[in-house]
Amino acid sequence: MGDYYDIDDILAEEDFVPVQFHKAVNGVKIDESSERGFVEQDSKAELPFWLARGLHLQQAISIKVPACFNRNTRLEIEADAGSVDLRSRCSYFYEFGCKVAPYCDKSIGLLVSYAFKARYKEVLYKSHTKAFAAASKIMTFLTKEETNLYEAAQSSMAAFRKWRMGGPRLQRASILGRKRKPAE
Repeated sequence: MGDYYDIDDILAEEDFVPVQFHKAVNGVKIDESSERGFVEQDSKAELPFWLARGLHLQQAISIKVPACFNRNTRLEIEADAGSVDLRSRCSYFYEFGCKVAPYCDKSIGLLVSYAFKARYKEVLYKSHTKAFAAASKIMTFLTKEETNLYEAAQSSMAAFRKWRMGGPRLQRASILGRKRKPAE
């Protein structure tokens, strides 16, 4: 398949995570308002996940649970997952949750799985039944992954309707239309 960069993967790792430094670090300026060029041991900060993961692997920091997976979000999802605005918490809620869980709280994986299962059927149902005006309101609450699912479902339904309304039932494969070269 080859090496390539997935823009969604890159963007998912741009979200910030709270961290606590285990070691003092020289030559680093995390806060622009600070005059110091170092970070003290036990300092707390927020770093992009891609950077925090690297520092965590070097045992320089510990990653804390990001705000988008905090207790309030968990309670809201458990109460009514379909009405929670996950996009405002994290555009890549599911992908980011899968990436950050091994580094801070493994139960985030269960939360992400539960939220997806609870919202999946509703997203598909709405993609097939809602009018355009209602659809634009729905789209504001969906994460990037859910938006992709919603658009794929709408595209699939449009193709089905086109086929059902008398589109070509069977199509000849392009390879069948070619003539053989006469054998010499």
